Order: sequence, then structure tokens, then C-alpha cells
Amino acid sequence: MTLSHRVVGSGPAVVLVHAGVCDARMWARQVEDLRVDHRVITLDLRGFGETPLTAGAKYSDAGDVLELLDELGVETAKVVGSSYGGYVVLQAASRQPERFSRLVLMSPPADDVVPTDDFRAFAAEENELLAAGDIDGAAELNVRTSVGPEGDDEARELVRVMQKHAFEVQLAAGDVDNDEWEVGGITAPIKLFTGAHELRFFAACVKHLSELLPEVEHTELPWAGHLPSLERPAEMTALIRAALT
Repeated sequence: MTLSHRVVGSGPAVVLVHAGVCDARMWARQVEDLRVDHRVITLDLRGFGETPLTAGAKYSDAGDVLELLDELGVETAKVVGSSYGGYVVLQAASRQPERFSRLVLMSPPADDVVPTDDFRAFAAEENELLAAGDIDGAAELNVRTSVGPEGDDEARELVRVMQKHAFEVQLAAGDVDNDEWEVGGITAPIKLFTGAHELRFFAACVKHLSELLPEVEHTELPWAGHLPSLERPAEMTALIRAALT
């Protein structure tokens, strides 16, 4: 399986892995900045953006990312991951730690963390909307939940479009088997960001990861929701660039 991907620029490789409410389009502003001195690789995981998802598929998102690095001849990379994309990055870096020199992650979920009440309420409402066939309503719920107060109308509309497309593709595929790998044994330094305006679950996840993994540095962004790279793109791009170095 070859993931839909784009490679621009030259220099050290940096891979950008999108959030579960987005696809590679979320990184447009970061790509334009980083391509000046990096080989920037963006991708769509299965069921997102331009990468299809077939009914009954058996795969691993983390395995797909490692396979793409093999295909592109990338031996070592820095990686930026947002939300679910950060979880995928953690799995890949646990399986092949020698391939990753630095991880910059925004609010990645983590295993073995009890869902908070606000997360449970969100998940229940999303499931109810999808069960009723209300994809538009479910997409709008994700926009309200994920985009913080600093996000403008353009950012909200982009998330709405990306999430609606992902729902349509994934619901059409039905049940699939995505093999998730255990997280641990990562050797690369990790920079974690969370937002003060997102579900409390993600702060709990970052606390767990900070205790589980070595060389973790965490910063809470007081202005941010769950998607800071779309909410204040120029400021977040500067923070990402600093964290990569």
C-alpha cells in the first residue's frame, strides 16, 4: 500500500503526519516554511485525503508510514504529528527507534489513559450523529470540539471539509483491522504541545507519556485548542521549527 504523499524541498527529512480530523492539507503553512531548508514529506493515512480505504482492509497506519519512508529512501527523519497522527508517530518510533531523530507532537492520544468526562460526552454525541447518518452534524461537532477560539473561519471550513470527507470514506469501507503497536523504547527527544482549550483527555495523555518516555518536554499553549497549527499558523510554525532544532 502506497500512501498518497508529497515531497518538497531539500535538506534533512521531516515528516508531517496529520490529525484524525484532518488530512495532509492541514500542514500547508508549515510546508511552505520548512521546505526552505528541509525535505518535507506530507502524507494521507488510509481513509483520509487522497488515500483510499478498502472494505475489510488489514493494515497498520504506523507500518504504512515506515513503508513510505522505505519507499522514499529516508533512513532517518524528524517527525511532526498532530493528535491521532502523533499516536501513529509514537508507534512507528517504538518499532524502529533508530529511524527517528526528533519527535514534535501536538496532543497525541495514549493507551492506558482513562477517558475524561468531556471526551466521553464528545464520543457519545459523535457516535449518535453518525448512527443517524448525520455526517454533516458529526463533522460540525468535530469542528466545534477541535478548533480553538483563535481559529478563523477559513480554518474551521477546512477542518469541516477534511473531516466530512474522512467520515464518508471510512463509513463506506465499514469494518477494517488497523493493527496498533505498543508504545515504548523510543530514544528520540520528544517535544509535546497541548492546548488549554481542548478536551482534558489530551492533557492526561501527555502527562502519561511524560512519565512513560525519556527526554520529553511539554508546553501548554494558553491560546490553543486541539489544532494549534491551524489556529495560529505563523506562531505554531515558529514553535515547530524551534522544536525540530
